Amino acid sequence: MSVIPPLDLTQQFQTISAEVNEAVLAVLASGQYINGPRVQQFEQAFAAYIGTSEAIACNSGTDALYLALRAYDIGAGDEVITTPFTFIASAETISQSQATPVFVDIDPATFNLDLAQVEAAITPRTRAIIPVHLFGQPVDMTRLMAIAQAHNLIVIEDSAQAAGAEWNGQRVGSIGQVGCFSFFPTKNLGACGDGGAVTTSDPAIAARIRALREHGSRTRYYHDEIGLTSRLDAVQAAILQVKLRYLETWNEQRRAIAARYTELLRPIPGVIPPLPIPGGKSVWHQYTIRLSPLPAGTVGGEYRDRVRQSMQQQGVSSMIYYPLPLHLQKVYEPLGYGPGSFPITEQLCHEVLSLPMFPELTPEQQERVVYALKDSLNPQG
Repeated sequence: MSVIPPLDLTQQFQTISAEVNEAVLAVLASGQYINGPRVQQFEQAFAAYIGTSEAIACNSGTDALYLALRAYDIGAGDEVITTPFTFIASAETISQSQATPVFVDIDPATFNLDLAQVEAAITPRTRAIIPVHLFGQPVDMTRLMAIAQAHNLIVIEDSAQAAGAEWNGQRVGSIGQVGCFSFFPTKNLGACGDGGAVTTSDPAIAARIRALREHGSRTRYYHDEIGLTSRLDAVQAAILQVKLRYLETWNEQRRAIAARYTELLRPIPGVIPPLPIPGGKSVWHQYTIRLSPLPAGTVGGEYRDRVRQSMQQQGVSSMIYYPLPLHLQKVYEPLGYGPGSFPITEQLCHEVLSLPMFPELTPEQQERVVYALKDSLNPQG
């Protein structure tokens, strides 16, 4: 019996291999491998897709966040509000900028920041908010932008998992002052290597980010500030430009798969499926369920882990995003949060399970996934 993987990049490549091969060979023949016209063409196409006037390609989604923070001079003495239920890059880049991450608990229905708690976390030292559109589900940006504007705060959208997601008809990454995207291969729009981009409609911020990614230089060999090397190579830009033409189709396929999962899971007790957010349009980077309520006597994530192992034995792979929240990571012990600081986040870390999700997933495979899940939901198993 074949194993159903969490995602399958080989199927995607097979459908576009001729176009990708042609694009890559053209770059290799050009002799222009760093920046150059192919990177500029992709930047223009991606900015147009997101709905901003500028996109600045860089080495990774992590660098995109760091460059955005640097561009606004966020640093020592400043605080930046974000979520503890995300990949570490969302907070790590705040720390790298010498600012302090301030965590806020999440909404159990969306896995995103609980906006009712954001305002209470604002202090005179707060400079910015980094909302994370987790798993491709958009944050309520209408409400968040109102909070930010009332307190004169910068909004840096962490859109690493949400290329193409929308809030009230506007694509994420175009609503805050800047948007930050990852093109890691597993993303909805993924390169064949690392890559990222910052989107903005502020020309001054765009110009500064372009300089920062090039050693703080606006004119070659003349350096105005300490920067870094964070460039997207032309081969990856060419691949991404091909894939960008298919992104809407792939995202629609993901939406259809998510709807089918939800229908199949609806009658199963002990499983809480993720639901679309009113006003939002998800791209379902992950389809993440909650196994809740946990059986009596269960400690931590042991029940979820047992279910996952049973599914694996039946040929269905799954993923856990994220087993340990950021505020309980060793690196953030000095912040002093400790267990119990964010109860919803800590609870969900024990309950979440991401089912296989990729555009080529067939209805038959989905039925196998759900059968394996249902068969594994036995606390005595």
